[in-house]
Amino acid sequence: MPRSTENSLCRDSGCSHLCSLTSRAELIFTVSLVEQHLRELSRAWSLSNKVPIFLAAILESLTCRLLEISGNEAQHIRTQRCITPELLDLAVYSNMELSDMFQFITISQVAPAHH
Repeated sequence: MPRSTENSLCRDSGCSHLCSLTSRAELIFTVSLVEQHLRELSRAWSLSNKVPIFLAAILESLTCRLLEISGNEAQHIRTQRCITPELLDLAVYSNMELSDMFQFITISQVAPAHH
């Protein structure tokens, strides 16, 4: 079993129970799943046990930011009631930092646009 997926005892309101790394780090993205994908992709068996935690936090933060900007675009347009791939694309390329980060990424179901 990889080190970072080990459970430990948590003390929550006087009751001891097993607590995952994901809940200890107060994340939504599952640390063990991120670690599994990391190991499959990189074949690196000597990862620090903190790498999956930090990567899960970064992915969660990026996802939150993308959804926030896309939601703002949807409210601004007012014809959309939900976030579509087109709005996600618009949000990414209207933000300079995200645009630089995603310059080589193709968002599925969106026609290529000249940005």
